[in-house]
Amino acid sequence: MGTAKGSETPALIPDVKREPRKTGILPSQEIRELIQNRKILSFQPIEDRQIQPASIDLRLGPVAYRVQASFLPGRASSIKSKIDDLKLTEIDLTRPALLERGAVFVIPLIEQLALPFDISGAANPKSTTGRLDIFTRLVTDGGDEFEQVPKGYKGELYVEIVSRTFPIILQTGTKLTQLRFVRGNPPAATDNALERFEQTEGLVYYENDDAPAKAVVGGGIRMSIDLAGSEGSSIVAYKGRRNCPPVDLSQVGAYDAAQFWDRIAAPGSRRLVLDPGDFYILASRERISVPSNWAAEMTQFDPSIGEFSVHYAGFFDPGFGYGVGGEIKGTKAVLEVRAHEVPILLEDRQVVGRLMYHKMASVPDKLYGQAIGSSYQQQGLALSKQFRAIRADRPPAAIER
Repeated sequence: MGTAKGSETPALIPDVKREPRKTGILPSQEIRELIQNRKILSFQPIEDRQIQPASIDLRLGPVAYRVQASFLPGRASSIKSKIDDLKLTEIDLTRPALLERGAVFVIPLIEQLALPFDISGAANPKSTTGRLDIFTRLVTDGGDEFEQVPKGYKGELYVEIVSRTFPIILQTGTKLTQLRFVRGNPPAATDNALERFEQTEGLVYYENDDAPAKAVVGGGIRMSIDLAGSEGSSIVAYKGRRNCPPVDLSQVGAYDAAQFWDRIAAPGSRRLVLDPGDFYILASRERISVPSNWAAEMTQFDPSIGEFSVHYAGFFDPGFGYGVGGEIKGTKAVLEVRAHEVPILLEDRQVVGRLMYHKMASVPDKLYGQAIGSSYQQQGLALSKQFRAIRADRPPAAIER
């Protein structure tokens, strides 16, 4: 049947104009959309408590492989084939299992991905993981770098684990690593943007001062070490002990911290020498806050130095450092520090890291804090949640040099 002269054939499908999705780190509600649309897959139901303001917690699968060495699969081989080549033993994680200190394990994760073409991912150890000195790195099939998920990745996820200070007990479902999703290629906030933003919303505070301080900006906000202590506590660091019993990651408040950690009081010289191979927990001098439309990440101040590593559990969620009622207070960053080949001298207020701010694609529908069970909001110098506080009447270690 023809149409009248001059008329137009109607479109079979209306042209629906959709607002383009904004670039940036995906918030909690968009992570749920990825799950609903089967872009994040799992052979077990994904729990809502896995979804954080700007990331998802990933769970260990039912088996761990102890391997001879750390590896990246590269484009020429699969992770499974690498495991077959390097496997020393296989460990059942369907019940609690011991992973000895210093050994390399590769564990398939419960979650898998089928990402859209414009979404990539970046992983990082969870805060508790870092504070236990458990070194973790996400690995993907065909990947040529750790902790990165390329745009449009489809496949399984694996995590490499090396517990460097304590033996650990864990099982399937344990959450050691977290994954952020990023749409597009949004740049980190420039120094000029941070300085402008700081004028309207405080980002940095100092001890006993509720007024915002002037942040030291240079390639991000510069973060320094606190070796002076505070009125509330003279303890400025914890040093992990060697040859300790295993730590069961499923436990909360189960262990006497004095059996695992030496306390270090503020040295009169305000200097501390880190011994090679030892692990230290310190705190930043700055109290920081992350507004709801931003996320942050700690990076090394100068990675080229190489003598020590700082803060390898480096994600900070939107809402970090804010009070229960939304008032800004700022929270110290806990720094996981390890010297490598030679003793390293740290001094009070020495800059050791940069806090990089990244734009969220939109404000998340949940923010970091007590309301969602966040463990470290309004923290000072704090160990992981598995430990009870050391009694105040026990003298700290004399490690000043």
